[in-house]
Amino acid sequence: MSNNYAGVRRIADEAMRVRCADRLINMRASLQPLRAKRKDSSMLLATWNIRDFGADGKFGSQGRLSESFYYLAETIANFDLVALQEVSSKLRDFERLMDILGSGWDYILTDATEGTGGNGERMAFVYNRDKVWFRRTAGEIVLPKGQLIVPASAVEVPKNQTAAKQAIVPALPAGKATDMEGQQFARTPFLVSFQSGWFRFNLCTVHIYYGSDSGIELQRRIDEIEALVNFFAKRQDKESKEVTNLQKAENYILLGDFNVVSPEHETMSALTSRGFTVPKQIDGDNLPNRDHFYDQIAVRVKDNRFKTLDGGIVDIYENVFTVADMPLYLHLVPENKPNARRPKTPIARYEEWRTWQMSDHKPLWVEIQTDFSDAYLQEIGAAPKEP
Repeated sequence: MSNNYAGVRRIADEAMRVRCADRLINMRASLQPLRAKRKDSSMLLATWNIRDFGADGKFGSQGRLSESFYYLAETIANFDLVALQEVSSKLRDFERLMDILGSGWDYILTDATEGTGGNGERMAFVYNRDKVWFRRTAGEIVLPKGQLIVPASAVEVPKNQTAAKQAIVPALPAGKATDMEGQQFARTPFLVSFQSGWFRFNLCTVHIYYGSDSGIELQRRIDEIEALVNFFAKRQDKESKEVTNLQKAENYILLGDFNVVSPEHETMSALTSRGFTVPKQIDGDNLPNRDHFYDQIAVRVKDNRFKTLDGGIVDIYENVFTVADMPLYLHLVPENKPNARRPKTPIARYEEWRTWQMSDHKPLWVEIQTDFSDAYLQEIGAAPKEP
């Protein structure tokens, strides 16, 4: 089913209106191989951090252009279920996106995160109701007291720990460690139960704390990832003991912006430390052109019928806001930005500006088998006959 393109005709700027229609035609052609993967027997699951979605005024911008909403929707529409991060507390832009996707789509939103670490962000699940249905269970993940995230510098180092290990996390200034003790997640992970075909699963979307690339803030990032996988591993192992058929056990998929540095980094080790695995179709070896690894999809599934069939990343700048398009938009790119690290050249400023039109992240996706009919019937057929 196509998106609702009626609004394209109502774009007041004629040049933008024509450009938008042409770009959408090109996008549809480029994305056709991905769209062709949508079928009754599988589900296309994606995660996408859409930069500051709904938060106007960043980088001196006036928000997203009318055409940009159609490009975002065209990308999302190729999937069956998408977890979105960095959705603003202001929902005007999000609701505009949903209008373009049309009546066949539904969504579940979190409340906006309070506190400086959460940036007032929401997270969302957007899903095609023909392929995915909500199993009526949803909630935020809140750690019990014994599992709270505590910076390493706020904890006494065991005497038998090596000096090298002690040196990984430098001491915080006096008093700051106490202020940071007992942290929950900077942005509360959100868990929703879904089903597609035969496959029942719990999907948790996250936006892990970033901080910096070293020291106590990196350690907090690692601690958040470890706390998350520990929480779900314990829950799933307990649940699995209570069922006699593992096909009825709860399956868990974590996805979102984990701020993983690289496949070899300890942030990735933390993600896979409790039995969660990244499908081979989207690991570092199978996506050689991947320019960052922040976004991840990790699974811990008890149902032995589970299978990932494919996966990849969408190049969101293949057809829109390309480098060749820069002359069309350069008049909208602010010359100055109140930041000492602002881009120096026109092309660098343009490439940063366009991330507030599309994003600085690319959608990461996997195709999951959801039709277990053959396995079910074979099990019945192989059952011993009663005398």
